[in-house]
Amino acid sequence: ADHIERIKRTVVACLMGIFVGVLSYYLQISVKGDIGLLAFVLMIAGVVIQRHIFILMHVDTSKLGGKDWFYQGFMTFAFWYMSWTILLSTMTA
Repeated sequence: ADHIERIKRTVVACLMGIFVGVLSYYLQISVKGDIGLLAFVLMIAGVVIQRHIFILMHVDTSKLGGKDWFYQGFMTFAFWYMSWTILLSTMTA
């Protein structure tokens, strides 16, 4: 049961990273400027929103330590960076 909960948390982090990466891309298109800082702030907001998603999923967030939140943040960052970079590289092609 604990293993399934970890998988759910990882999937949430990955999907949140992809969602924020796509959102950052569409903001880049609509603003037509450098929105690097705004995109990074959106990614940080995605990490914060995960806590609320976990509450809706009935995951006990009090059991999560600093290492767990670092993992969640890193996974969100990695998927945000990859999805945003891939989408931006298709924009120039």
